[in-house]
Amino acid sequence: MKYEIIGDNLQMVVVNISASEMVYGEAGAMIYMSDNMGMNAEVKGGLLKGIKRKFAGETFFMTEFRPNGGDGFVAFAGNAPGRIKPITISGNEFFAQKDAFLCAQDGIDLDIAFTKKLGAGLFGGEGFILERLGGSGTAFIHACGDFVEMDLSQGEVVKVDTGSVVGFDSTVDYGIERAGNAKSMIFGGEGIFLTTLRGPGHIILQSMTVANLAAALRPYLSSGTSGRGGSPLSIGGLFGD
Repeated sequence: MKYEIIGDNLQMVVVNISASEMVYGEAGAMIYMSDNMGMNAEVKGGLLKGIKRKFAGETFFMTEFRPNGGDGFVAFAGNAPGRIKPITISGNEFFAQKDAFLCAQDGIDLDIAFTKKLGAGLFGGEGFILERLGGSGTAFIHACGDFVEMDLSQGEVVKVDTGSVVGFDSTVDYGIERAGNAKSMIFGGEGIFLTTLRGPGHIILQSMTVANLAAALRPYLSSGTSGRGGSPLSIGGLFGD
């Protein structure tokens, strides 16, 4: 398999595979493909894993792509402005925020995992459920905003705004702590809790979450304003009612 990630903040990944290879992706993630590419919807991993994927925010069915009579290509993209990251799995495991999975080679096993700590599940921003990538091969994850990547040494801790964690190696400990004193928690604007990531291992963070993007756009959607500093639009007025 060969691949190319195209774009800057609205990225796509174009995967080139031979007739002996197969990739699968979340239903609806395909953007375009070669004429010889065959598609087949499957409950990947069986009924139980399909149900578990639904809890993780993914689709019950996964779409498999396999070229007929030679090499072929297929392109995938996420459903929000953001970036795509290849994750290489070879005897290791990687945990990602739910709904991050985009596509993967056939050798990748997509499953879900529950956070080990109740507090992290309730207040850590990712909920109780994370996506677990295992097996062998390359998977691609997608998240909103730009990515920041770090390699944490043994015992090194990074404190992160809740919800801004894209993923981390299985060796990284995931938890929460209070965001400073009472005044900071109430007036600091960073919420009550922060997510803590303790090394060793690789972590990926995002500069913007879908929730924050939606919150930033909500005033403009609800008021119906047109342009910067514009007045609210009246739909009836546009049509003379």
